Amino acid sequence: MNRTKVAGFAGAVVMAAGLATAFGLPAAATPTPTDVAPELLHAMQRDLGLDADQARSRLANEARAGAIESSLRGSLGEAFAGAWFDAEKLVVGVTDASRADAVRTAGAEPRVVASSLHRLDAAKAALDRTAAPASVNGWYVDTPTNSLVVEVADDSAQARSFTANAHGVAVRTVVTEKARPLYDVRGGDAWYIGSSGRCSVGFSATGSSGSKHFVTAGHCTESGGTAYGYNRVAMGPIRGSTFNSRGDYGKVDVTSSQWTLRPLVKTASGTLTVRGSSEAAVGASVCRSGSTTGYRCGTIQAKNQTVNYPGVTVGGLTRTSACAEPGDSGGSFITGAGQAQGMTSGGSGNCRSGGTTYFQPVNEALSAYGLRLVTG
Repeated sequence: MNRTKVAGFAGAVVMAAGLATAFGLPAAATPTPTDVAPELLHAMQRDLGLDADQARSRLANEARAGAIESSLRGSLGEAFAGAWFDAEKLVVGVTDASRADAVRTAGAEPRVVASSLHRLDAAKAALDRTAAPASVNGWYVDTPTNSLVVEVADDSAQARSFTANAHGVAVRTVVTEKARPLYDVRGGDAWYIGSSGRCSVGFSATGSSGSKHFVTAGHCTESGGTAYGYNRVAMGPIRGSTFNSRGDYGKVDVTSSQWTLRPLVKTASGTLTVRGSSEAAVGASVCRSGSTTGYRCGTIQAKNQTVNYPGVTVGGLTRTSACAEPGDSGGSFITGAGQAQGMTSGGSGNCRSGGTTYFQPVNEALSAYGLRLVTG
């Protein structure tokens, strides 16, 4: 099935794929509960092991610390060796012990160290100008240890030669995992079937063992091979396809660690969170997201329709008044309440004059592959 060239969209039925410590500052610096978004408090409690009061106290102390650091950075001059927040207090490094009292007076704890921040930054700049070997993962100034940290994959001669370019400061090498770009799997984003065509992501899903996948249209996945994301970065192998009287659904295994499953569908102005997959009634409004025409809405007109596409008859589809065009295939159909409905299969017309679009119900696809929808 040619995903990059689809004819007869106007009139004929065709597939849609084209493929609180006080620091001595004014109270105004302290955030009040109304200043703190509930989502932030929730995330801090979850990720930092704090309760709500501890999270608010930490935010207040951090706000004061930021103002103190800014002031001392200017007043200490060359003696300033950086600052860092340590649980409930701001610690400020100084290279001149006689400046410690000034730090205390400002409301911070002084720490006498060997290298100024200016000196550390200069050493880092020297590394920035040096070509890094593949065994070096990154480098940064670490103010709490008053050193320059070089992250390496191994203790190779090339890595040691690279670190030798940082003169006059303490250098620590730390073995770390190689960094890589990270990308999100979201409904409505483009994905590519090798070099043969483009479709759209339906919904993120996981297997019983925690494996990562997304469901899409089956006519997009029938050729197999490797799936590539919107940015042409490999996602993983295409491992499932049904495009016949039983329906139009397919599965991609997301095996690359660069990709993270998200319970999101792209909209015209941002994203919509997937909350579940409760089936909407005939007559209900529904919207779809695709990589060609974006976010478009309509109503559900009928369910369990059999569609006679050129060369194949597909059953079990839902008919809608939403428009779609080639490349939107596989993309998400979702309600305004965040209930996943299905993946775009095909249709007639276009998004200029209007048309009819069919989707494959998502719950049938999830059940066929033993998957669980990723929700938020």
